[in-house]
Amino acid sequence: MPPPASASAPPAGPPPGHSATTIERGSFCLARCTCGWSGPARRSRDRARTDAAEHLATP
Repeated sequence: MPPPASASAPPAGPPPGHSATTIERGSFCLARCTCGWSGPARRSRDRARTDAAEHLATP
């Protein structure tokens, strides 16, 4: 028998007050968050997006 619907937790969203985006500076891209966090400059946009996602996933 499957568990009741109330037993499943909703998907976790970003922590309150966090909204990460990527910014391009010349040939580099970096992730920034509204909390003041900034990731390292990357040549790969995909890696900068991964940095942002990892930041939002950490509590």
